[in-house]
Amino acid sequence: MFSVSGQRLIRRFDSEQLWIEPWGTDSLRVRATKCSEMPQEDWALSEQPADCDSRIAILEDNAVIENGKIRAVVDAAGKLEVYHVSGKLLLKEYLRNRVDVQADYCSALEIDAREFLPLVGGDYELTQRFESIDREERIYGMGQYQQPYLNLKGMELELAHRNSQASVPFCLSSLGYGLLWNNPAIGRVTFGENVMTWQARSTKKLDYWITAGETPAEIEEHYAAVTGTVPMMPAYAMGFWQCKLRYQTQEELLEVAREYKRRGLPISVIVIDFFHWPLQGEWKFDPTYWPDPDAMIAQLQEMGIELMVSIWPTVDYRSENFAEMLEKGYLIRTERGVRVSMTYQGNTIHYDATNPDARKYVWEKAKKNYYDKGVRVFWLDEAEPEYDVYHFDNYRYFLGSDLQIGNVYPVMYAKTFFDGMKAEGQENILNLLRCAWAGSQKYGALVWSGDIASAFWSLRNQLPAGLNMGLAGIPWWTTDIGGFHGGDPESSAFRELLIRWFEFGAFCPVMRLHGCRMPEQPQVGTTGGANCRSGAPNEVWSYGETAYEILKKYLFLRERMRPYLTRLMQAAHEKGTPVMRPLFYDFPEDASAWKVEDQYLFGPDVLVAPVLYEGQRERAVYLPAGAHWKNAWTGEVFSGGQTVAAAAPLDQIPLFVRDGAEFPALW
Repeated sequence: MFSVSGQRLIRRFDSEQLWIEPWGTDSLRVRATKCSEMPQEDWALSEQPADCDSRIAILEDNAVIENGKIRAVVDAAGKLEVYHVSGKLLLKEYLRNRVDVQADYCSALEIDAREFLPLVGGDYELTQRFESIDREERIYGMGQYQQPYLNLKGMELELAHRNSQASVPFCLSSLGYGLLWNNPAIGRVTFGENVMTWQARSTKKLDYWITAGETPAEIEEHYAAVTGTVPMMPAYAMGFWQCKLRYQTQEELLEVAREYKRRGLPISVIVIDFFHWPLQGEWKFDPTYWPDPDAMIAQLQEMGIELMVSIWPTVDYRSENFAEMLEKGYLIRTERGVRVSMTYQGNTIHYDATNPDARKYVWEKAKKNYYDKGVRVFWLDEAEPEYDVYHFDNYRYFLGSDLQIGNVYPVMYAKTFFDGMKAEGQENILNLLRCAWAGSQKYGALVWSGDIASAFWSLRNQLPAGLNMGLAGIPWWTTDIGGFHGGDPESSAFRELLIRWFEFGAFCPVMRLHGCRMPEQPQVGTTGGANCRSGAPNEVWSYGETAYEILKKYLFLRERMRPYLTRLMQAAHEKGTPVMRPLFYDFPEDASAWKVEDQYLFGPDVLVAPVLYEGQRERAVYLPAGAHWKNAWTGEVFSGGQTVAAAAPLDQIPLFVRDGAEFPALW
């Protein structure tokens, strides 16, 4: 039943193989299958861990494997329990059957912990069940979901990507463990008060990784060591990014850049959004509206501004590349119906980013038409990928069906450009994507929260989204400041929202203004991308003088924070440390810090309490115990472990600085 192969503990019973082995510091990888052989994909666990000092013992009634601080015990019935070496139970499988009448799981229910349900003509629908051993457990991470909850205990989450939803299946528990569901299949997870259930709709194997740690930081660092860390963020990316839907011509974009310079305003990046091309799948500038991109890029570089260009993975049937890509198998396929995945501005199908030859093909087009002209940062939009209809069972990739491997698409999309740019000798690679899965970070993925609403309730969703993305291993994260859908620059209500969002954006890993403002602007032509309308102006001077003066203040504050930002990005690069994180990350011994969900730490020294409600001019702020905190606006110092009232006039986001740490003056 039990055997040992190298450092791997193996249990075989009937058709199931169960493998447990050390995989990084204080960590174990657990795999199981009912296939004849164990599938070998490592998926997110791509960083080869160092050799571990593990120990395996096969006893009369069970087998034990230990690696540093973590120990797993498998009994004769195959039930798995995971402990901290101190003896604290971290996780145990939920098993209910009659195998052993003496066991605590003896039951007439006949429920397996690891259930492989055969699919007719296919592989397996998988369910993995764990007991909820503590109803007070708090769970974080898992990526980005549009909801106002930071603590995910009691939540059900879809393990699938959608526009504004990124499933990154790593969770961090207040009990002292982290768990990666290392399976890119479409599925679902439920963090119930009685049972934690992970499901994959179609797969060949169970595969998860679990680690133990004394602090959240230790757990995150273990996770980063086996899945990878972000590159060092390039210096330009720490400044302000100007963007809107959408600059329609070369001269319009250049005039905005010149106006920032005329006003003496900091700007690091300006963006050419979608439909600057003739057709989707023609990765190049439309010469009608962008007649001399080489000269445009040269002018921007003279002004010290990087140009980011939008890329879509969709290929229009009418495009110059469609026939060749179809012939060579570079497009995703549909199982039934017409081979169309999106109908926005044309009938399109996505390139298959899981196909290495398709990745090379798309990069070569982008290299010729953008990179060779001087573009060094790309906006990889539609990265989920987005479908008109989310029938995941209807799409098939080079690596398999969407149901089995679909969640890996954004990783491969990021890899398409990362590998190409790296081959050109570029370092510190960064590209903006609308989605991610575990491991995306090592391919330079900066993730933003998608096409969200321009409303205070939407702003409230972004705070837990950003914090949980950081805890899921994606430290580069941002939002469309002001939200994407809607917002009239002449509306006083929207101006208030924009100001509050801009203040929050100054304390995000990347500060980027974007959105589709109303009303839409007239078309500049009738051919190519001009069919896609542009939104109203979205520059910092577009919202009236009061707003302009406030926004300008935060632009300059962001610039003064660059030395501090550089230190935060270095920690993210070296250890996987989230740039923005919940209070408990740095103060795990403070029980109250685990319950705060509407404020956060921006690095170790700055506590940010964003204003999330219309008309709010004061808010309560909890100051974690174990430090003294200075109000960055007033200079007043408070002892930690208490809640204080902080003034929040329209031009102030409540900020507190830890123990006199170095931080630029706000005035």
